[in-house]
Formats: sequence, structure tokens, C-alpha cells
Amino acid sequence: MANVFWADARSRTAYTHFGDAVTFETNSRVNQYRVPFAPFTGLNHHGQTIIFGCAILLDDSEASFVWLFKTFLTAMYDQQPASLITSQDKAIQTAVSQVFPDTRHCISKWHVLREGQEKLANVCNAHPNFQLELYNCINLTETIEEFENSWIDILDKYDLRGHDWLQSLYDARAQWVPVYFRDSFFAVMFPNQGFDGTFFDGYVNQQTALPMFFRQYERALDNWFERELEADFDTICTTPVLRTPSPMEKQAANLYTRKIFAKFQEELVETFVYTANRIEGDAAISTFRVAKFEDDQRAYMVSLNYPEMRANCSCQMFEYSGILCRHVLTVFTVTNVLTLPPHYILKRWTRNAKTGAGTDDRGVDLPGEESLTLRYNNLCREAIKYAEEGAIAVETYNIAMSALREGGKKVAVVKKNVAKVSPPGSQGSGTGHEDWKTSTSVSDTTPFLWPPQDEVTRRFNLNDTGPPLQSVADLNLPRMAPVSLQRDDGPPGNMAVLPCLKSMTWVMENKSSTPGNRVAVINLKLQDYGKTPSTELEVKFQLSRVTLEPMLRSMAYISEQLSTPANRVAVINLKVSGPQASPNQGGSLNFELDVFLPLASWTNYSSMKNNLSTSNEEQFFAAEYTLSLLVQLTLSA
Repeated sequence: MANVFWADARSRTAYTHFGDAVTFETNSRVNQYRVPFAPFTGLNHHGQTIIFGCAILLDDSEASFVWLFKTFLTAMYDQQPASLITSQDKAIQTAVSQVFPDTRHCISKWHVLREGQEKLANVCNAHPNFQLELYNCINLTETIEEFENSWIDILDKYDLRGHDWLQSLYDARAQWVPVYFRDSFFAVMFPNQGFDGTFFDGYVNQQTALPMFFRQYERALDNWFERELEADFDTICTTPVLRTPSPMEKQAANLYTRKIFAKFQEELVETFVYTANRIEGDAAISTFRVAKFEDDQRAYMVSLNYPEMRANCSCQMFEYSGILCRHVLTVFTVTNVLTLPPHYILKRWTRNAKTGAGTDDRGVDLPGEESLTLRYNNLCREAIKYAEEGAIAVETYNIAMSALREGGKKVAVVKKNVAKVSPPGSQGSGTGHEDWKTSTSVSDTTPFLWPPQDEVTRRFNLNDTGPPLQSVADLNLPRMAPVSLQRDDGPPGNMAVLPCLKSMTWVMENKSSTPGNRVAVINLKLQDYGKTPSTELEVKFQLSRVTLEPMLRSMAYISEQLSTPANRVAVINLKVSGPQASPNQGGSLNFELDVFLPLASWTNYSSMKNNLSTSNEEQFFAAEYTLSLLVQLTLSA
């Protein structure tokens, strides 16, 4: 086997719009040989993770990475990204410096901190506030001096001056700490960005065989495309609630996507608690000191060139994320700047990010000697853009379909006079998607310091057919500890210890039946902390397509509610009856059970629903992998 890289037309088109900030992952392994699987990802205008290309590598050598990066650049029209985030690997760093000399390279902080819970377990257990202080130091400091002073204060406070692992992190601080990169664009909107895993989490893992891998790859791409369409629809067809009388807020609401507007609106609303005082300059070029009314000691310096409508803030938020900070917006308010200057509206964050000219809008009219593949790829890119716009609503769909039919007739006429050449064959996933999709990102405001633990992630991984994992009791994870709850519907002081969801798997039954007659048998494993010692409880029940959809709607709502930091736990009440119900694999056929779910990320709703509705061919394939995942939980204490 040799190194392999591939990128379809949809991904290459996405790169022309959103390829300014790229993340390169190499932590995944596929099949029994643990072959390195390396996707290139980025963020679209809705803040969703998207894929630019993927590779399966023969090894982790510098030569392999140099080849891959050069191949990636060739596929992306030699357009270098503004920034690149990779893992902490010497071979990768060397290859990046050779192939991407003009790109700002950063080491993923999640990769750097992956051993944190193990290395600092004693400190975290002895000092509950330590993790929050370290999180604030890494993620919320806005100048290099502030970070370094905060780091030293933490070392002194907790007597960690001689800690070798922390010292190694500090020595490499300029390669991974966010404050050292705030002068460059990384499309970072929130401190926890990237916490909730990679683009393919829940689709592939180290047990995934190559035939299964490519099918799951297609499903992941379909999931991306549908989530993006839903976000486009929400942006176009819904109106956000304005919170100020500012013309600038109304302007931003009409320009930005919903996700990005929410971030901008947060910054704009915060200007009401800030004051800006001119400390030097004149009416044309001035410097302002911006600070909160109640925290005058922490100030930001904003320079403003009024004739050119250009401002620079010491926090460098615009340079880092592409959205103006509350400090610049405060200065705009006091200087009577009522609308956003056009150079502060990055097209990549707007609802029109994918319209108009892109960097790939070359070669639309190709000379006859151009290759069939190039002509085919150009047509595919244009068709994808057209499909994205046409699928937004029924009206646009009808118009787009009519135009395509007319275009098809014209092509047929021209084909009579030229040689007929068939385009390269391609296969889609062959799956219709009507799934309920929800955002799988963790809360943007909850302070997560360490990346998710491998054991917890693997426990809820799709097609995890490897050897049995150790029990939850053996994992020694504080986030799995029992929780005593004050029930809102119970008398004061009535504390309840409820079972906690440990794992969820499902198996398809009636595989050869018509979609309406298929059922999925759900198997829940719960840890009952109400008993001493705690015991494992197993519950089985069946779902049809009819009963699955209401359940998914409920889960989507639960996910939305759990993403609010104040809501730490959801209590699920299951009422199951019928011959398929069997608590503890036997016993009563009618029962009621309460289960508590800590803060969770819900993913991969589509897998079960597709199995309840897809063709017999797809169902036959699914029968090879009966152990699959409905929900991936990222548990948080």
C-alpha cells in the first residue's frame, strides 16, 4: 500500500471559500493495521466543521507528510491557508515549514494537554479551583505578558515550580498557547473550539475495516452537507431577535449567519458596560482607553483612524476570529460610527459566503485540449453551488430543477455535433437523508481544560467491535461519579440517586422486511448507584420508525437544554411496555425507569433512522455490523 489522498469536488469548493484556516488531524487510526488516517478540516460560515480532504498514510515519516502537504496544495489550486493547526509531531512540523512557509503554524492545544488529567491528577484532586485557574490562564489571557505572569502565579500558588510536565508545556508555549497567535486569523470563535472531537468522530475508529471506512466517510459527508443546508435555511428563513436599537446590529443581522451574528450580538451588547476615553490624538487619529465601569484596572487600548474607519484593539480579537470586539465597538459608539465598515465584514462569516467569485472561478470556458477530468471537476463544483442554493426552499428548488432540465436539453442538442464521452463514474452513498440533525458541539462557554478521555470516547464509538472494554467502575473517572439530585417535582430535601447511562447499543431486526416493518432493538446499560455496591442494570426495548422520530425530537431538545451551563443534568423517564421490554433481561413487561444524563453531546442520529428506512442493499451491509451507536456521550461532572 502507498500513501493515498483524495478530495471530492464539494470539499475543494468548500476550500475556496473557507480554506483560510485549516486543521490537520493525525490522531485517528483505521483497520487492524492502525494505518494513520489524516483529514484536513476547517470551519464554514456557520461555525460547523467541514472537510477539505483526507489521506491514508503508509507511515508517520517526514517524507509521507511532505508528499501529503504538496499533494493537498496541488488539489487546492496552490492556495496556502492563512493558518494551520496540527498535532505535536516533529515530522509534521518539519514538513509544514517546508511546504507551507507563509502559513502561520500552531500546535493543537488539545493535543498538548491530552495527558493533563493524568499528569496533574493529584493537584486537581487536592485543589478544586486549580483547573479553572489554569483554563483561564491558557484561554482567557489576551497578552503574552498577562499569560506569562498568570502562569507563574499559578506555579507559585500550588508549589509546582519543579513540575517537569508543566515546565515542558511552558518551554513550548509559543507553539500552542492561543495568546501567541492572536495576531493571525484562525477562525476561532470560542475557547472550547475543537473540544468535541474531529469531523469523523462517531463514524470511524481503529476497528473500522477499509470497506466500512469508505461507506462511513460518505455518510459523514452527507451529514455535513445536510447540517449546512439546515443552517442555511435557518439563516435565510428566520429572523433573529434584536437586543439593541443600534443600526449596526440590524445591519449585522442581515449580513451574518445566525451563529456568527449571535457572537457579534454578544460583543455589541457588552458595549453598554464599557466606557472609552480618548487619551491621545485628535479628531482624525486617536487612541482610546476602553474599560468596564466596575473594573477600570483592566483596560484595552484602541487606536482609531477616523477618515479610513480603521481601528485596532490590543485584544486582537478581529485579527484572530474575524469579528470585531466589544472594545472597538465601544469606540465606534462614542465616535458616532453607526454601521460596520465593509472591511470589517469578512465574507467567510456571512450568509453569502459561498456566492460570487471564489478562488476556483477560473477555467469556466476551457479550451478544447483541457482534460476530461478537469472539465468534469469544474462542472461538479458549479453544480454543487447550484444545488446548495436551489435546495433552500421549495420555490428555489422548483426553479432550479426547471433550469436544469432546460440546460439538459441544450446540452443534448450540442452533443449531436460532438463526440460522446462519458464522464468518470462516481458513486454517492445511495441514501436518502431525512434525519433530525442537531449541533454536536459542546457548550461554548463551559470551561473544558482537558480533551475528552479516550476510554469514554471509545465506549460510545460507532462500530466498536474490538475487545470488551473495562467496566465504568474500573475507569476511575470522576465525571462518572454518582450524582444526588433534588427532584424539581418532589418535596424539599428529597434527594434521589438515579441510575446513570453507561452505554447504548442497538441491533436491527426484520432486516429483510419493508421499511415500515423494521425495528431496532435498543440495549441500555445503566449503572445503579442507589445500591451498595453499585450494580449494572440492563434494559432492552424496541423502536420502529414511527416511535423513533418523537424520541429523536426529545433528544434534540435535551441536547439544546444541556448545552446551557446552568443545566447540568437531564432526568429521562422511560415508560416501556410490551413483549420486547425486559429490564435486567427478564421480569416485568411494564415498567417505569428514571435515568440521569450529565452534560452530553448527541451524535449520529442518522445511523439508526437510515437502517429503519433504507434499501435492502444498504440493510444487508448494515447486517455485517450489528453493534452500532445511537448516542455519543461526553460526560462532565
